[in-house]
Amino acid sequence: MLASLFTEQFSFSKGDSAVVIGLGRFGSSVADALTRLGHDVMGIDRDPELVQVWADMLTHAVQADSTNVNTMRQLGVADFSHAIIGIGSDLSASLMTLMALTELGIKDIWIKALTPEHGKIARRIGAHHVVSPEADMGERVAHLITARMMDFIEFDDGFAIAKIRAPESTHNQVLFDSRVREKFGVTVVGVKRAQTDFQHAVPETRILPDDLLIVSGPTRKIQQFANDTERKKDK
Repeated sequence: MLASLFTEQFSFSKGDSAVVIGLGRFGSSVADALTRLGHDVMGIDRDPELVQVWADMLTHAVQADSTNVNTMRQLGVADFSHAIIGIGSDLSASLMTLMALTELGIKDIWIKALTPEHGKIARRIGAHHVVSPEADMGERVAHLITARMMDFIEFDDGFAIAKIRAPESTHNQVLFDSRVREKFGVTVVGVKRAQTDFQHAVPETRILPDDLLIVSGPTRKIQQFANDTERKKDK
C-alpha cells in the first residue's frame, strides 16, 4: 500500500524507463508496480538473493554496489529516465547512491527518506523528489478518517485530488446551480454513479444523493467541501 501511494505520484510517460535501487519490501513493490504499468525497470541490490527473486519479474535485475559511480555507469544507469532510491535502512548508502546518480546526470531522482533530516540532506545533494512513505500514508489515513473522503492523494504544493460522497448541498442540482467552485474553491472533475460509467463533470451535470465525486483543489478546501453535510441549499 505504501508503494502504491508512492507510484501514484510519478509522472511517467508511456514507455519511460526506471532504475529502482534497493529491492527490499518497498523498492521491490515500486519496481513491480512500475513493471505492471508497462515501464522498463532495472532493479539493483547488493543482496544476491533479492536479485535472484526478482530476476524473472523485472526487465533487468543486477547485483551491484550502487554507491560506486563507475559501476553504475558501466550498468548504463545514466540512460534511464527515472531513478528511485528505495534503500531501506542504510542512510550512508542511500546518500552515496544519490551522489552517484547526480554525477551521472539523472534528470528525475526520487528517494525514500528514512528520517526528516535524511530528506533535507537528500534535497540539498540533488534529489528531485523526497518521499516519506510512512508519514505520507499516516497523513492520508488521517484525512480519510476526519473527512468524508473515500480516497485522497496530496501533491507537494498542497493541491489534492479526492473521491468523496456528494455533499448534501449538491444533491439534485446541476453543478452550475450548486456553485461548488464559488463557495468552496474546489473543482468537481467527474462523477461516478452506480451501474453507470464515469462521466466528466460539466456545468450541466446533475448530482444525485448517492453519487461519488472526483474533486480537485487545495487540501483544506477539499476537506471543507467533503464535510459539508449540514449546509442548507441556498434559496
